[in-house]
Amino acid sequence: MTREIERKFLVRGEQWRSLSDEGCFVRQGYLATGANSSVRVRVAGRGAWICVKGATVGVSRPEFEYRVPLADAEEMLGRLCEGPLIEKTRYRVSVGDHVWEIDVFHGDNAGLVVAEVELGGDDEHFLRPDWIGEEVSHDPRYYNACLSRHPYREWS
Repeated sequence: MTREIERKFLVRGEQWRSLSDEGCFVRQGYLATGANSSVRVRVAGRGAWICVKGATVGVSRPEFEYRVPLADAEEMLGRLCEGPLIEKTRYRVSVGDHVWEIDVFHGDNAGLVVAEVELGGDDEHFLRPDWIGEEVSHDPRYYNACLSRHPYREWS
């Protein structure tokens, strides 16, 4: 088991784009979601993973992630996942000692752009670039599992 320690922010403007990689298209769906855990299937590029995440406490949670055959992941996404799939392009930008992952959402969540930074500890210092806006780490609406059930386009 690993412990995921992550902070999530809204993104302002487009300045980050000139600093990023080419991006990778991601499709993911949820096999189960609950108060204590979620089970996700993800296809990113030519790779596929299944991930079990525990409940978030502060900015961390337990995470178990395993590679699975691409064909199996595609089958799970097509037949077993709840709600609409999450579709996004994930970009990476290095800032100081950290890599920010910027997710530009598509489909039912189009218009939403968030950035995440993974940390080694809850109180680890990190540089916050100018294009980072409001922190949404503690707002469950921005969790991908929630976005699959209550897409951004439905928010008032």
